[in-house]
Amino acid sequence: MPKREIKGLVELYPSYAPVKLKYKDIFDMKEFYMSLQEWLLEHDWSDEEDKADHWETYYGERVSQDGSKEIWIQWRAAKAPPGTIALKYYLDLDFHILGLGSAEIVKEGRKMKVNKGEMELAIKPGIELLYLKEFDKSPILKQFKNLFQKRIYRQTIEQRKKEMYQETYELQNYIKHWFKMKRYLPYKETRTFFPSQAWPSHLKEE
Repeated sequence: MPKREIKGLVELYPSYAPVKLKYKDIFDMKEFYMSLQEWLLEHDWSDEEDKADHWETYYGERVSQDGSKEIWIQWRAAKAPPGTIALKYYLDLDFHILGLGSAEIVKEGRKMKVNKGEMELAIKPGIELLYLKEFDKSPILKQFKNLFQKRIYRQTIEQRKKEMYQETYELQNYIKHWFKMKRYLPYKETRTFFPSQAWPSHLKEE
């Protein structure tokens, strides 16, 4: 999960089943990268250490003989939920891009250089129970840790888990919208500041 090992981390999805999205077609990798950064900043996600947008912890790439790239990227973001200092939210994003190469499209009468390839993105949210540290510091409080967690603070944790589920769903929906994937929404969605720069082959150009 995050950059450091965390005791008492609540993972909202099992380690073997994060939220995953896959897209294989023409898109602009740079524009997607920037739009995703902007979404995280708008939702107050930042790097845990310097509170900025430096959440990229790993970038690796391998270039094949035909010039296409295989890329691995890891983002590790964090934020404090509003109204409490007892918890902290974490969000892991793991990118795996296959066969990323150059492509060219014609849009509004002009040629654009973009990319073509396959990308899989795994999203894993988690919640750190900061208050456990205070209980562990005191021999007296330590005896009441399980009681506090299971009975007194249980409802708060469940509510915060729902908030993280909702935000993960919003991020998933944003990415699907950007890639023009099929979605099922009970409301009409407005246009985003960063318009889609993906051009699935099965859709006509808008």
